[in-house]
Amino acid sequence: MSSTMMFERSMMGSMGTMGSMPQGGMPSMAPATPSMMMVPRCTMKFEKCAGGMKLTCTCEDEMSAATLQNLCKMMAGGMCSCSCMMNGMTICQCSFCMCNCKVADTKHGVSFTCTSGDKACCDMCQSCCDSIMKCMEAGCVCCLMMNGMPVCCCSC
Repeated sequence: MSSTMMFERSMMGSMGTMGSMPQGGMPSMAPATPSMMMVPRCTMKFEKCAGGMKLTCTCEDEMSAATLQNLCKMMAGGMCSCSCMMNGMTICQCSFCMCNCKVADTKHGVSFTCTSGDKACCDMCQSCCDSIMKCMEAGCVCCLMMNGMPVCCCSC
């Protein structure tokens, strides 16, 4: 994952060529192709619930919703985490490894429910929920990841 870059669809047109050409005109070897992935943009809604938190990701179009649902199906059963960024710098990163996270398809995206029967773990999960909501209110971009792979992002 260290060599993977994440781009939104709106950035793809301005990418240009990624390879480089030596001064002589002929490449000495095949240019390295960066590993890129487009993730669906969605609206994220975080809320506390009994035993933890619930996250609802809602996409505007059917293609984005289907992409999000398929990514989540492929990564099902893995660790769920969120990363909040501002100006390209990570402000807050929460891992929900203390919870049991379940993913369910909705009409326009997916719903994550992260819960724990342990009081301390439930408190940590709900504190993460509070932190992420505050970051998003301040203008951060939030990226939801499963097994460390981005599955959707939101800029509110």
